[in-house]
Amino acid sequence: MSTVFKDAITFKKAFIEQVEKTYAIDFKDSSSYQQYVALGTLLKEHIADDWKETKKIESDKRQVYYFSMEFLMGRMITNNLMNAGVYDVVKQAFNELNLDINEIEHKETDAGLGNGGLGRLAACFMDSVAALALPVHGNCIRYRYGFFKQKIENGYQVEYPDRWLKDIHVWEVRRDEEAIDVPFYGHIELSVIDGKLNVFHRNAEYVKAVPYDVPIVGYNNQVINTLRLWSAEPSDLYQNQGGTFDYHKKLRQISEMLYPNDDTDEGKILRLKQQYLFSSAGVNAVLKKHKKQFGTLDNLAEKAVFHINDTHPTLIIPELMRILVDEEGMEWDHAWDITRRCVAYTNHTILAEALEKWPIRLFQPLLPRIYTITEEINRRFEIELKQRFGDYAKEVESMQILKNGMVHMANLAIVGSFSVNGVAQLHTDILKEIEMRDFADYYPNKFNNKTNGITHRRWVLQSNPEIVEILKDTVGNEWIKDTSKLEGLAKFANDPVIQKRYEAMKLARKQALTDKIFKEQGVKLNPHAIFDIQVKRLHEYKRQLMNALHIMHLYNELKSNPEIRKQFYPQNFIFGAKAAPTYWFAKKVIKLINTIAEKVNNDPETNELLKVVFVEDYNVTYAETIMPAADLSEQISTASKEASGTGNMKFMMNGAITIGTLDGANVEIAELVGEDNIIIFGLTAKEVTDLYQKGSYQPYEMYEKDPRIKRVLDQLTNGFFTNVPRNEFEEIRRNLLDRDVYLVLKDFDSYVAAQAKANKLYQNRPTWLKMSIMNTAKSGFFSTDRTMEEYNKDIWHLTKIK
Repeated sequence: MSTVFKDAITFKKAFIEQVEKTYAIDFKDSSSYQQYVALGTLLKEHIADDWKETKKIESDKRQVYYFSMEFLMGRMITNNLMNAGVYDVVKQAFNELNLDINEIEHKETDAGLGNGGLGRLAACFMDSVAALALPVHGNCIRYRYGFFKQKIENGYQVEYPDRWLKDIHVWEVRRDEEAIDVPFYGHIELSVIDGKLNVFHRNAEYVKAVPYDVPIVGYNNQVINTLRLWSAEPSDLYQNQGGTFDYHKKLRQISEMLYPNDDTDEGKILRLKQQYLFSSAGVNAVLKKHKKQFGTLDNLAEKAVFHINDTHPTLIIPELMRILVDEEGMEWDHAWDITRRCVAYTNHTILAEALEKWPIRLFQPLLPRIYTITEEINRRFEIELKQRFGDYAKEVESMQILKNGMVHMANLAIVGSFSVNGVAQLHTDILKEIEMRDFADYYPNKFNNKTNGITHRRWVLQSNPEIVEILKDTVGNEWIKDTSKLEGLAKFANDPVIQKRYEAMKLARKQALTDKIFKEQGVKLNPHAIFDIQVKRLHEYKRQLMNALHIMHLYNELKSNPEIRKQFYPQNFIFGAKAAPTYWFAKKVIKLINTIAEKVNNDPETNELLKVVFVEDYNVTYAETIMPAADLSEQISTASKEASGTGNMKFMMNGAITIGTLDGANVEIAELVGEDNIIIFGLTAKEVTDLYQKGSYQPYEMYEKDPRIKRVLDQLTNGFFTNVPRNEFEEIRRNLLDRDVYLVLKDFDSYVAAQAKANKLYQNRPTWLKMSIMNTAKSGFFSTDRTMEEYNKDIWHLTKIK
């Protein structure tokens, strides 16, 4: 390890030299961005020896390769400085140079490698496994463009390219020598020579997958794991079958953008190409390294776990079989035994429509050998099922991998793995008892639960300096490595001194968010008001719409009743969300929220009491300011629809009170904090499921029965909003009255009561502050350090790096 960071004097000298040497300018003329690049470069060089040493130590150990289509890392500079233990040295040196460390840190662009919760969770996992010294490495695609940059224009979301790679990605190291050629299309020829099956992939269109490695720095332990990002580039094996220009255009698309629109056949093919590219390249690279180390693949299951994060990397299973059978010449049963002992699968969705399936008519020509292997896996599994249940049993139909002209990826992932886990207790129970019941009955020991978590080092230590000081003075600093120590804060819940400090902490964080919103969007919020925040992906089941309708109801009440105005404590409603570019209804909800904001924020009669803001381009960096500022955490999904949620945990750890349904990890939050420290409303998961099964719900009856609902729904189309056409929100009104699939109107009354309770509770400061402190005290369970220890104990069985 270099000595550059040993003290502020040494670092200052090296830092100035690095800037001047890199950019051939005097240091005084350098920009904040140039200073950021120099800082990142010095830090990467500083950890290089540890990275090399980590690889050497773990080379003969059992390792995990964690495959995810998303790793939403956010800015890495602060995290890396803190985890490497050099943040204070840099900060002192920058103070002496009269540089603002925060300004330099913010010159790093958020890596555009994800969209939402799935990717942020994977990033938290990477932080925790490195902190716990577990040999776990990520695999993803090196997308040139992120999901998109969001702008709000005329109240609507408009997408702009997120060119996050336009500048230097200071952390990555290109590994040309480890590139893998990946075949698409062509046809398969089989022949038997000397009793052995030989497989030839003819006329394939090859794409070269080039790896870029990014270091993941463990917290104060000198362990450096690797996140490997695969880039699609021209292959030397390309044979100009369809024209060079067309080839280059198509291969560029593979690693161009996360989640291309798959409404068309072209989009579906592109997504499949992405999934096979990083699955195939990742597996091939691991197997090459393994064979070089051990001389055989017979012991692969003892040394490697391929962990599939959601169904996107499921092609790992047939790809492993292809290598073991076609290239290594193994018998099918031996190869299948190894494969099934190597692969573990995490399911992230309860929604049946979100479980991936691909048309065979597209899958087969694109991946001819992978298809024939998948077909054989399905054929053998079907025989097994028929022997057990009979030829025409419902289980045979429900559990097949190939059916109705589709490849069912979740079924393939379950059949080809040794472990299947959900991500919250309720989610896992629903998988086992409802959505995947036949599989759970067939494989009684395969399903398990691993409740999600967050990395407290980013979401508290890095994001909330005031709470860090409070924790230091109450429970010490051990919580940074062991979040169970946060429990010690509970005994201070009624302490007036700590309550005052909690109040001051919240005010400081709310002021920081207020300043950011005003600077970026010109909306002035009252930092002393309640900060009621809902930030997450925009989806109907997450019910941002219910939140919006409640604000309309609240506005009606405040306008019409002076007595309510007197009793109501000022409340800021803050939203942040991106809607998928083709999800028109979600975009219409964003338009509604912004239209409500325009109306209520400009009404002098109520705008001291009620403000609404939809923050533009919500991302990880924005979240670092938002999460610590919340008083009230909106977790209001329809019960039984949210697998887990992790925003709920980030808010909780920073002392926000959850207002939510008993859905996802809210169930476990409620159990931990107790009913006095959370605000629960709405139907339970069982009540929702029963309602669906009966088919008896009539949303129009709610409209006729409840005058509050009738009023707000009528206001959507009766000219109440003067700056939009009267029919602007007709689609929302019709959707709620005709279908209301996510039971917005059914839970509306309960939500209104919960909101009124929250507003009243907030005014009782000692009670609210006690609740806030208790939420932090009980949040230690939701660290990904705990989650990763559970994955390791129950699934991976790794030895820690010493």
